[in-house]
Amino acid sequence: MQTTKPTFRLSVMTLAIMNVTAVVSLRGLATEAIYGPTSAFYYLFAAIVFLIPTAMVAAELAAMFSAKQGGVFRWVGEAFGARFGFLAIWLQWIQSTIWYPTVLTFGAVSLAFIGTDMSADAALASNRLFTLVVVLAIYWIATFISLRGLDWVGKVSKWGGIIGTIIPAALLILLAIIYLAKGGVNNLNMKQSFFPDLTNFNNLVLASSIFLFYAGMEMMGIHVMDVDNPKRNYPRAIVIGSLVTVVIFILGTFSLGIIVPAKDISLTQTLLIGFDNYFKFLHMSWAGPIIAIALVFGVLAGVLTWVAGPSKGIFTVGRAGYLPPFFQRTNSRGVQRNILLVQGVIVTILGLLFVVMPSVQSFYQILSQLTVLLYLIMYMLMFAAAITLRYKLPNYDRPFRLGARGNGLIWILAGLGFCGSLLAFVLSFIPPSQIAVGSSAVWYAVLFIGAIIFVVIPFIIYSRRKPTWKSADADFEKFEWEK
Repeated sequence: MQTTKPTFRLSVMTLAIMNVTAVVSLRGLATEAIYGPTSAFYYLFAAIVFLIPTAMVAAELAAMFSAKQGGVFRWVGEAFGARFGFLAIWLQWIQSTIWYPTVLTFGAVSLAFIGTDMSADAALASNRLFTLVVVLAIYWIATFISLRGLDWVGKVSKWGGIIGTIIPAALLILLAIIYLAKGGVNNLNMKQSFFPDLTNFNNLVLASSIFLFYAGMEMMGIHVMDVDNPKRNYPRAIVIGSLVTVVIFILGTFSLGIIVPAKDISLTQTLLIGFDNYFKFLHMSWAGPIIAIALVFGVLAGVLTWVAGPSKGIFTVGRAGYLPPFFQRTNSRGVQRNILLVQGVIVTILGLLFVVMPSVQSFYQILSQLTVLLYLIMYMLMFAAAITLRYKLPNYDRPFRLGARGNGLIWILAGLGFCGSLLAFVLSFIPPSQIAVGSSAVWYAVLFIGAIIFVVIPFIIYSRRKPTWKSADADFEKFEWEK
């Protein structure tokens, strides 16, 4: 088995764009466009209680352990032991595996809209067989690129993020400005209050998913060893990526709401319909297929970033003795081949669920919610670990420290992040009234049973680990409490 170490280095801007690519998905704009101007409240609220805490806490933890491998496994493991560290890295990996079909569903919808007949494109986008084939095709393409190594991942993610996410987002905002300047009808209800009606519990349920719009910043901790001067450059990349993310989400959502009435919004098709409506108004219908292709490229880049990230993290941890040797095998480039292939099999099986769900949209929503639940558990562990480590390792070198003195700022930021994650976790079990999710029994069964199964599995694996699982050439450093 070869374990060739990559020599390719990520620049600050490349890592920042990878952050934006991993975090920003234009597919989510339709979800919040339903709320009109109130969506700005949700974005800003989630940024304050989730994005900023996540970005800053992850920056401190990543810089703190910049010379050590493991990412969130290291962070949580130092605070609560290897068992919970393994739970955290497992949840980060498995939630991304479950998430792939949802984001790739958007890719399939984008591909369906490369035609010139909007009604025919919409019908194709709703076809479950077409969606399944495209989902699996894009995913396996991303997997094969990942097997080529980090240099390929970095290049494709960077340019895919620019072409398929940043440029379309900027174009959507520009189109909205031109549309309004030319007298276009504004479908956004500007009389709607900035503050939501918090007495209506249903308003919070669908909006709770916005927290996970911002998820992924901590994932870049896996790449902290792949940048020059990580103690300085990693936090810089996080800050740049965070600012760009907030701007894209708020202005992009408004731009979509301006052109598509709230009553006509579909979670999977609205973005493409919005672009088509803008282009039709400006007599540029020829541009619709171009933007659809660009969005497919953006989906590929986003999936590629995630395929390479969590899988690399759990592979590194596995070689330290936490996964059987089968999952530690690599290709000639040192890439985690078997983990990527197993991941692909899981994604393929999940894709087949299309045949039992009543619609593409309901499948999309229920998998999204399961992803939310699993990921939020990991975030709560991460925020709790950040506070705990201030007391367990008070004198440990922290090149990037929240607060020059004392622990007040870490309590505020990590505390906000923990409480925000807990709130979103509870709300995520409730079916959103705005979306038809099919059978309530199926909804609750998938969420409750799915969450329990995926949380129990890592504890079973941990309890059955053997000394022979540890790779002979693993250079994973011991935890501080093991020394």
